[in-house]
Amino acid sequence: MSSAVRHPAVAGLFYPNSSDTLLRDLRSYMPAYAAAGGKSTALACVVPHAGYMYSGHVAGAVYERLKLPHRFIILCPNHTGKGRRLAIMSAGAWETPLGLANIDARLAVALKRAFSSLEDDDLAHQGEHAIEVQLPFVPIAVGTAHFEALYALGTALAQVIQSESQPTLIIASSDMNHYESDEITRVKDGKAIEQILELNPRGLHDVVMREEISMCGFGPTVAMLTAVRALGARSAELVKYATSADVSGDRETVVGYAGVTIS
Repeated sequence: MSSAVRHPAVAGLFYPNSSDTLLRDLRSYMPAYAAAGGKSTALACVVPHAGYMYSGHVAGAVYERLKLPHRFIILCPNHTGKGRRLAIMSAGAWETPLGLANIDARLAVALKRAFSSLEDDDLAHQGEHAIEVQLPFVPIAVGTAHFEALYALGTALAQVIQSESQPTLIIASSDMNHYESDEITRVKDGKAIEQILELNPRGLHDVVMREEISMCGFGPTVAMLTAVRALGARSAELVKYATSADVSGDRETVVGYAGVTIS
């Protein structure tokens, strides 16, 4: 089990590497957060992980309305294809321009005991941006599309969280459909979002496969939905939806972004 510091891979690319600039940008994405202090508690959320200039306003709309706990479990896809299919870092810290984000080693060990397919693997996280942009505590990179494995992971997450007294927010880090027209992307994303709002992990898995929706973090989202159903989730809300065309103006080749809260 490694206890190394994981250094940023996309600081200065996906988000500013200057702490002052990063704080300024975060405040612009969450203008009411300081005044409101967050509005509601939640079991989980879905947030995008593209460059902040494209999706920061969607992620900020989610985080702004939540009363954030001190601990998070962040699930993300494995874009690089490196390392284990279900990879966790269970000791050490992640370096960010705002300081170190320490991993909750005790919680990580509990997760590995509850779900033996989770394996420590720094390589899977080395160049992966999807967790980095969320400033995680317990990162899990999900590189499998098999529903049974995702369901088992979600069940284990619920089991561990239920045994803890400290609140934990599950964050599914995901962009939506990729590199099709704005019109097609909005239709495809609507079908996936419908299943998320219905808290239907199997439905999300099946529609993504059937409709060929290139939602990179659908695996983490399926696992998250499985967990929150076991934790008693009652409702989900689409906080904000956008595509990259809203910033770039290019409506021929876009990426979709959805922000969802679940309570």
